Amino acid sequence: MPRKLKTFKMYTPTSVELSRLLERADADRVPIVWLLEQLGRRSFGLTFFVMGVVALVPGASTLVGVLLAWPAVQLMLGHEAAELPPLIDRRTVGVARLARMIAILAPRLARLERVVKPRWPELFSTTRRATGVAMLLLGLSMISPVPFSHIVPAVVIMVLALAYLEEDGLVLLIAFAGAVGALAVTAATVWGMIETIDWIDPAVHRARP
Repeated sequence: MPRKLKTFKMYTPTSVELSRLLERADADRVPIVWLLEQLGRRSFGLTFFVMGVVALVPGASTLVGVLLAWPAVQLMLGHEAAELPPLIDRRTVGVARLARMIAILAPRLARLERVVKPRWPELFSTTRRATGVAMLLLGLSMISPVPFSHIVPAVVIMVLALAYLEEDGLVLLIAFAGAVGALAVTAATVWGMIETIDWIDPAVHRARP
């Protein structure tokens, strides 16, 4: 009985895929939904990464934390590509502007791809929904009113997104550990703030029988 030969799918780095994206644009402006369709599975990783970067901007973390729930739930449900709300999906972006953005992003991604690269495919393929859960919880933790509490979750979101983009199970596992730590720190910080308020203003305590 002849042995079956294993076939390996050639992986194209995200930086290369982004550069090739411009070759498929057939108009001066393209809708955002077209970009997501072209990126396919990578659309999740890129969406999360961009949201993580934007969340570092002062004052933007609360809004990003809410918006991040949209693609996170889709990933939990097993969708193959990210879908944004129709109001955003229908918006268009100029190809010239897109080319400038890719020219900035692609070289930086290429440097990161020397470290973050396809590894441990079994772990990566079995944790897709867990990645969605982690993204959802990290996004919710950025809604915390505690100053600067959004920074660590935003950084962890970026690392998770990179691991997802490059199908790196090892970095994904490290990012999961970082997510647990970030969520624990956020919970402890919020609890500490509540306890401090109770100590400063004892009147908030309910009267005990």
